[in-house]
Amino acid sequence: MILSAAVEEFGELGYDAATIRGIAGRANVDAALIHHYFGTKADLFGATVDAPMRPDREVPLLLEGPRDQLGERIVRYVLESWEEPDTRKRGTLIMRAAIGNRLTTPLLAGFLSRELLSRIADSLEGEDATLRASLVASQIAGLIVTRYILELPALRDASVDELVTRVGATVQRYLVDP
Repeated sequence: MILSAAVEEFGELGYDAATIRGIAGRANVDAALIHHYFGTKADLFGATVDAPMRPDREVPLLLEGPRDQLGERIVRYVLESWEEPDTRKRGTLIMRAAIGNRLTTPLLAGFLSRELLSRIADSLEGEDATLRASLVASQIAGLIVTRYILELPALRDASVDELVTRVGATVQRYLVDP
């Protein structure tokens, strides 16, 4: 009942405009019940789309480590997660839906912008932190699409370690070079 209401609310209003209170109203339950079972709006969204990964939980932990290895840590987290068959299957489904559907694209973009990119940008120095965080997202999304969805042979066959070294350096540059 709550998840169905969340699907409707997120689907109609998008991630940013959807509220726990609105979802509770649709489900005819108290908002506290949603918080009890699902926690935050991001947690409820993750449950609604059956998210195979929760970068909104992991990236803050990655940001706490040494800054000189941050790019590699982010790329390794993504690649090692996507190497798991269940993550790859569900992640591919979500990516395809987000890329090819005018309703789901803003939903996923809103979630990533609010819960992930803003956290990365807030941890960076410089006036262009939001742009640099978005460049990281473009690099990671491109890597996911080309390795796991399009399966370009050279990227598909490269080891995780090789990609961490090569792509991590680019991500690192976006993160630390204002």
